[in-house]
Amino acid sequence: MIYLNAFTFPDRDSEFDFFMSVKRTCYDSFYPFNILSRHGFERIDFEPVTILYGGNGSGKSTALNVIAEKAGVNRDSIYNKSNFYINYVNMCEMELEDDIPENSRIITSDDVFDYMLNIRNLNEGIDQKREKLFEEYLDAKYSDFQMSSMRDYEELRKVTTARSKTQSRFVRNELMDNVREYSNGESAFLYFTEKIEENGLYLLDEPENSLSPKRQMELMKFIEDSARFFGCQFIISTHSPFLLSMHGAKIYDLDANPVDVKRWTELENVRTYYEFFKRHEEEF
Repeated sequence: MIYLNAFTFPDRDSEFDFFMSVKRTCYDSFYPFNILSRHGFERIDFEPVTILYGGNGSGKSTALNVIAEKAGVNRDSIYNKSNFYINYVNMCEMELEDDIPENSRIITSDDVFDYMLNIRNLNEGIDQKREKLFEEYLDAKYSDFQMSSMRDYEELRKVTTARSKTQSRFVRNELMDNVREYSNGESAFLYFTEKIEENGLYLLDEPENSLSPKRQMELMKFIEDSARFFGCQFIISTHSPFLLSMHGAKIYDLDANPVDVKRWTELENVRTYYEFFKRHEEEF
């Protein structure tokens, strides 16, 4: 499925015209200007799965965030915007094949890390509350409390409840269970499968972070199936050779000058892995 058909970024001439019009010299950075135009990255024509590949500083995350901002998709984590960010986004153009669904979103590494941290913090809070309830149970069960007015009703209820139940049952009734914790890789994979629904445009920024090679291959299969059978479109920034090998993916090499579409086996990162394992082939 294709919702977003094409996207264009400002070229060097357009950026120069903008700088001449603003005439502001009090800023050290004009980000995201001069990032994508540096390698002549001016247009993306999308497939159901489109991948932005490149090294650190190549602009793949910048491009992904700009597209997400222009398309108005949902996002959870905040991200850095310069004084000129909206100016840049307004200079971009996008061509739609179909309306972008409301459940569309961008998912970043920060989203995944926050999800794992929130589960951990929630469980820590539950554990602390459990200890407090143990103390409340003992205080209530063995207190010599006597009700003297209606204002004491809540305390009476607690004492009565404590005296009629065991300590473990009292705590279970008053407290939610711990949220099940998984490994970082399992949690990250579950986050993607929970957030990615049918019929949506999804922008994934380096989703391989926190995922083992096996989990990366499972995510690759999940993305392939979501694009093929469940009406999803994906735009992904990644270094992962597993995700880069995705069947039918169109790959833009942002390290090339000018930016060019390449096969995954032509990419420097993949070739580095290949040559390394080739040198050690006899050890396997």
